[in-house]
Amino acid sequence: MADERETGLVLDPKYDASGLVTAVATHADSGEVLMVAHMNADALAATLATGEATFWSRSRARLWKKGETSGHVLKVRELRVDCDQDAIWMRVDPMGPACHTGEPSCFYRVVRDGRLERV
Repeated sequence: MADERETGLVLDPKYDASGLVTAVATHADSGEVLMVAHMNADALAATLATGEATFWSRSRARLWKKGETSGHVLKVRELRVDCDQDAIWMRVDPMGPACHTGEPSCFYRVVRDGRLERV
């Protein structure tokens, strides 16, 4: 039987043992997957307060606002949670490339025959 977290209307993220949820950002118009990152409670709160995507950087062990140095912020048009609230989906308007490599999406390579090819 589904519990309140799964069927109710209260935002109650189910953070993992590290205090994180997976966050997926897609282009609000095209639906293209732009990036996948993680959020803790502070990152989610900052995102909701500012309307711009903020994540928890596991490598830097700190909050990281997407575009804080490049200016390529992700403006959140809509934020959704999955059924058990352990993943977040953000439909965003990117203000420049989403990937730190300069590519529009972090998913700019396809796997073919065990090798990577640019798409």
